Amino acid sequence: MDKRNKTQLQREVGYFHGVTFLLSSIIGAGIFIAPKGVLKYSSLHVGITLCIWAVCAVVSMTSALSYAEVGTTFPRSGAQYYFLKRSLGSPFVFFCLWTSIFIAPAGIASRTLLLTEYVIQPFYPGCSAPTLPKNCLALAILWSLGILGVQGVKKVTWFQTISTMMKTTVLCLIALNGVVLLVVRKENLIRLGAAFSSELPNISQIPEAFFQGLFAYTGWQSMVSIAGEVKNPAKNVPRCIFTALSLVTMLYLLVNISYLTVLTPEEIITSDAVAMTWADRVIPSYQWLISIGVSTSILSGLLATIFSSSRLWYCASQEGHLPLLFSMLNIHSSPALPVIQIITFATIMIFTSDLIRLINLIGYSGSIQMVLTMIGLIKLRYQEPNLPRPFKAHLSFAFGTFIVFFLLALVPIIQSPKMYHIYVLLFILSGFLFYLFFVHFKFYFGWFNEITCYLQLLLNISPPDGPEEYISKEITLPKKCSEVSTKI
Repeated sequence: MDKRNKTQLQREVGYFHGVTFLLSSIIGAGIFIAPKGVLKYSSLHVGITLCIWAVCAVVSMTSALSYAEVGTTFPRSGAQYYFLKRSLGSPFVFFCLWTSIFIAPAGIASRTLLLTEYVIQPFYPGCSAPTLPKNCLALAILWSLGILGVQGVKKVTWFQTISTMMKTTVLCLIALNGVVLLVVRKENLIRLGAAFSSELPNISQIPEAFFQGLFAYTGWQSMVSIAGEVKNPAKNVPRCIFTALSLVTMLYLLVNISYLTVLTPEEIITSDAVAMTWADRVIPSYQWLISIGVSTSILSGLLATIFSSSRLWYCASQEGHLPLLFSMLNIHSSPALPVIQIITFATIMIFTSDLIRLINLIGYSGSIQMVLTMIGLIKLRYQEPNLPRPFKAHLSFAFGTFIVFFLLALVPIIQSPKMYHIYVLLFILSGFLFYLFFVHFKFYFGWFNEITCYLQLLLNISPPDGPEEYISKEITLPKKCSEVSTKI
């Protein structure tokens, strides 16, 4: 049988589409939300703020290149999941799955609401938009993205290519205008220099500021998540990561300088939409262009998150940590059920409102995940030194990333403990309880076979025709469902 006609994830993503997919994943809501949070936790000190943005870029680059080793060593979808299971064992990898099941939909829900704010606000000049229209529009956008997300990797990458061009154009417009205003108007340069003399932040606030900055860079993990759909992953995964993060770093620094050139730190932290406030001050007649760029940026970032998160669930199903249904593919070679599940959870969470607190929760949980990943990377280097590694990151990258994220997770608890730290720890412990019950002791509901068969028929999904690289061989199909899948 022709390989391309099999029910399998297809390797459709080359270097160009890989870079645009990463740019689309990283440049999302973060650059329009995080400047406010970074300034707030930097005590409005511009020098500290810009330093945090630069250090976040370095941390993201070293972390991403370390992750690239995972994606090239195990070139399969959800590579980080299989890697953690192999290096640290099932309990620790289940923690990553457990947090992803809830944190990813929560982030999607919040960014969808932010998107609706930008889209619907022009229709309510001079006042806040009502909640009901915003929520209805958010749900419509969310399920439209879900429909696109099950159409397969080729259609998604083309959509991401077009949207990436649009949003990078808008960010370049903001960045270039800021540079011109900084050079032409000396008062802007003087005012920006005066902002460097603000009071230094407390040491306990620095990790919170880092969480805000790192949130803007999140998305680089998506290339490893879709490694099973990348052409020549040994070559393209590290190249795409390095190219995309270099471009993003340059854009982010210039955009933040542009914001600070036009607006005071106080104006930035009191603005609900920094980019729109900037546009109103600089090019009020082109506010619509900024609005379209911001909306497109958030939209494509949402799609990238849905796409990459669904591949993590797909891999977890193949490893026996989720029901078999989550690794079944539709006629577009896409894991439809994970996408539907993510959209359903995000729909439930669509009424989430405290965005900055949510970013801190995501950052705190993500820090714990990164600590575990770097431990696993270092451990596997010594545990399996002869394992073929087409791309090998320097161990100093892994150690440096481990130290940074360990401190980000530990310092806030020591310096300024908050209730949400306890919530996160309780949430993690509850995940281990589910692991013991359903994975370790293999508790199983007999009637679930019937549900599996009915859902296969309803969604027109079936198991992959052939094994992907590095899939665990111990996962087998229940006989009853295997028979049904051959008839679909």
